[in-house]
Amino acid sequence: MFVDSETFASVTQELGRGRELFLVDGPGHGDSPGPRRLYSLQDCAAAAVQVMDALQVAAPVDWVGNAWGGHMGILLADSSPARIRTLVTIGTPAYPLSGADRRKTALLVPLYRIVGPRPLSKVVVDALVGQGAAKSAPSAASVVAAAFQRGDRQGKYWAMRSLMLRRPDLRPVLPRLQVPTLMMSGRDDPMNDVGEAERAARSMPAGRFVPVTGGGHVAPLLVAPDEVTRTILEFWTAQDGG
Repeated sequence: MFVDSETFASVTQELGRGRELFLVDGPGHGDSPGPRRLYSLQDCAAAAVQVMDALQVAAPVDWVGNAWGGHMGILLADSSPARIRTLVTIGTPAYPLSGADRRKTALLVPLYRIVGPRPLSKVVVDALVGQGAAKSAPSAASVVAAAFQRGDRQGKYWAMRSLMLRRPDLRPVLPRLQVPTLMMSGRDDPMNDVGEAERAARSMPAGRFVPVTGGGHVAPLLVAPDEVTRTILEFWTAQDGG
């Protein structure tokens, strides 16, 4: 949420060795248009299947999703397990927003609609990269700020209403997943409790949890790309029997 596939730029070269990568921006983000109505994560998962069909991707894929993309991967692995060979999530809370976070977000959404992204950039950067990111990780902060200001403003607004305020509890889904799953979370991510993330991974028949460097949902991809890449490649290799 708020960023696009540019946040994967530092990991695509290594992850793409021996694999064909398809990077997909969510509705209202990057160059993807967004509907002017409420929709659900299930709708996003159904759209992902349509994208794979349009690209003629018939073989099971190694799905890698950051935050919102991880939520979609969980639902895909549940509803269309034949389409997913392995699942990797990064900074993806399986639990819904707490009451306090929901109230804060409920104030942010209409404000975004009125003033747009620029006045809210610091709030979003601190949330996705970590407090004080502009000083501690200026390059990462710049990537997030630029992505937040790109895309379809109205599409982002409806994405916020649809998927932030209405984020479901996915914990009941996890024990049903049969695909090998790696869950990663930034050690210092205040929006994805590490203990809860580890419990979520343990609830899956083939789940594994690995904490990585980072203080926000997007931080691992931007401040620790080598660590993230190595962890994913080791996971894929293990599934290949190597």
